[in-house]
Amino acid sequence: MSDTREWLVQWLRDAHAMEEQAETMLNGQLSRLESYPELSKRISLHVDETKGQAARLRTCLESLDEDTSTLKDAGGKLMAAAQSLSGVFAGDEVMKGSLASYTFEHMEIASYRILIVAAESLGETEVARVCEQNLQE
Repeated sequence: MSDTREWLVQWLRDAHAMEEQAETMLNGQLSRLESYPELSKRISLHVDETKGQAARLRTCLESLDEDTSTLKDAGGKLMAAAQSLSGVFAGDEVMKGSLASYTFEHMEIASYRILIVAAESLGETEVARVCEQNLQE
């Protein structure tokens, strides 16, 4: 296995864990947005997108005869749960949640851009296509 392929697999695992973390974080925010129906609706749609992105990444890993990282997935979910709870007692929880989401989205953008270049350099066109699709969402 080439070093580049090993990195691609690790980065795909990281991206899958990132999407699992995002789902947990978004669900944590969603549970406290009863007073913000429009924001709640948008976050609910984002949760659905996130689930689809994680599933597509899992398929990419399987196509490379690899699997997700249970440890990374669990760690991401734990971090998201802690982050979600950290804003419970803040008066500006919605603003802090929005800031956290904005920051997280930009980390996702950078991750997918790196994955696209790595996949293309290895001729893994389907992986690159999936990462491009996730990036566009």
